[in-house]
Amino acid sequence: MYHSVDSDEQDPYLLTVSPERFARQMDWLNRRKLRGVAMSELLRAHADGDAAGLVGLTFDDGYADFPREVVPVLRRHGFTATAYVVAGRMGGHNAWDADAPRKPLVTIAQVRAMASAGVEIGSHSLSHRRMPGLPAEELALETRRSKELLESVVEAPVAGFCYPYGLFDDAAMGAVREAGYGYGVGICHHSGTSRWALPRCYVGQRDGGLRLRAKRVRHTVRGLGW
Repeated sequence: MYHSVDSDEQDPYLLTVSPERFARQMDWLNRRKLRGVAMSELLRAHADGDAAGLVGLTFDDGYADFPREVVPVLRRHGFTATAYVVAGRMGGHNAWDADAPRKPLVTIAQVRAMASAGVEIGSHSLSHRRMPGLPAEELALETRRSKELLESVVEAPVAGFCYPYGLFDDAAMGAVREAGYGYGVGICHHSGTSRWALPRCYVGQRDGGLRLRAKRVRHTVRGLGW
């Protein structure tokens, strides 16, 4: 799980990885014959019993640095990834991060170009609201409307949903399922882990080879080997 790949000096929420560190992390995967893929591809391979050596690469929020800093590195290694876009904020900025520097988000044109480059586009909701506790009609808006908007942009089905802040409850999971998504991703392990509540591993600026190796071992022990 990534967010931004940029050279920001101010990063209060530890969401940014420098371009140099990101390139080294992808090199680390490649040297170990691990291939970064989009989540939909990973899930299909898992269903076919053919997911060995695959690593799902995900990027939350849809920052404008993705096409500039991420796509060229992915192409160099033959990797793909999933970018979860806040559908109602395309072309805007990260207004939900009150104490963080303003960062531009991808535009509609950039989302189309990313999809054309083989990046899976997923929904990160309509407005990046915390979903636990939202009324049913607002959950439907955040899930259904964001899917409709993104599908109109990429002119293809949008299969994946990423819960803002990684937070969800049973009602949020139900809304994602009912909206027609094929899967949903959060952050941490959850007692209700399912196809609509998949956990992910946070990767940040401090994660060099030793830390990545330790995280891989930890997730293998938990049955989420990569």
